[in-house]
Amino acid sequence: MKLNDQTAPPQIKIAATYMRGGTSKGVFFKQDNLPEAAKKPGAARDALLLRVVGSPDPYGKQTDGMGGATSSTSKVVILSKSNQPNHDVDYLFGQVSIDKPVVDWSGNCGNLSAAVGPFAISNGLVDPSLVPDNGIATVRIWQANIQKTIIAQVPITDHEVQETGDFELDGVTFPAAEIEVEFVNPADAGGAMFPTGNLIDELEVPDVGPIKVTLINAGIPTIFIKAQDLGYNGTELQDDINSDAKALALFEIIRVKGAVAMGLVNTIEQASQRQHTPKVAIVANPIDYIASSTKPISALDIDLNVRALSMGKLHHAMMGTAAVAIATAAAIPGTIVNQAAGGGERQSVCFGHPSGTLRVGAQVSQCEGVWTVNKATMSRSARVLMEGLVRVPGDTI
Repeated sequence: MKLNDQTAPPQIKIAATYMRGGTSKGVFFKQDNLPEAAKKPGAARDALLLRVVGSPDPYGKQTDGMGGATSSTSKVVILSKSNQPNHDVDYLFGQVSIDKPVVDWSGNCGNLSAAVGPFAISNGLVDPSLVPDNGIATVRIWQANIQKTIIAQVPITDHEVQETGDFELDGVTFPAAEIEVEFVNPADAGGAMFPTGNLIDELEVPDVGPIKVTLINAGIPTIFIKAQDLGYNGTELQDDINSDAKALALFEIIRVKGAVAMGLVNTIEQASQRQHTPKVAIVANPIDYIASSTKPISALDIDLNVRALSMGKLHHAMMGTAAVAIATAAAIPGTIVNQAAGGGERQSVCFGHPSGTLRVGAQVSQCEGVWTVNKATMSRSARVLMEGLVRVPGDTI
């Protein structure tokens, strides 16, 4: 029997909160509570967060960490009082790879955005004078990854965040309090919303040939494809795609080629190391289907069907940022998403996803042929699952 190594350093304790936001969950930290070496970006911070979540894990389970072994549950958030004018809190999001030693900081998590306001209020990051005794607290969030503003409307009861309620969100088992989240001017500030200048492009895909795509950067960079062009009908559930290694490989080829076409990276190799962005989604006209919860979804109740992949797997519901991209593309005549939704102009769209349906709104405008999106809105919910101290071995950083 091997004796324990008496020289191994003890674990360190870090104040943290485990929260659900929308259809995701992750570990939330106040920046001030992180060890000194992890308060700034870099290898030490990434090493700490990887160990917290339990990555990289060749078994794909994250058993020795807080992660849930899916893209929706392998996430971290760092929050601090905002240094930006007219904002309350700075929000930094990290998508943690399950099987690789990578924390991807390239994009936002729209679902966890719903949990930022409640956390900020409960942890003293919002001026108490801005929080009513009862009613709605407006929290202005600076999304540090993409340099954008998010506005959360957080319900308050007796000067505390109201978490429980009767708002139901497909993809979340239990009801909770509704939080309206507004993404202000969510398109890429550093470039065009349509990076190629086209509403529809063609990507040359090995063994498939040229496929038509809409490449958009609103909410998160996303590649939209007609489901039928890849042999799907848009009603697929997770097992239909995630159990098909050949299909997943094809989607990854499309993703990395799209990343280069969008100018997110220069090479396919670089795209392979950037797992969080862009997203890939297939869209189709409304069709009846049975959601993963066994809930029947009628084609009469939706405008289109969408299935999106995140971190190499079909998402069980829909990423919040991808929902922003869907709403934006649906509002612009001529995109693949707009065509699937029936064409024309619209300010909101209700789409079917594997767990049910989601309605999201977008206000777009066009000036001299250039499209912009002013805001996108959706309702989510959030809840604290656990709070206290997370522990990691002392030699992690």
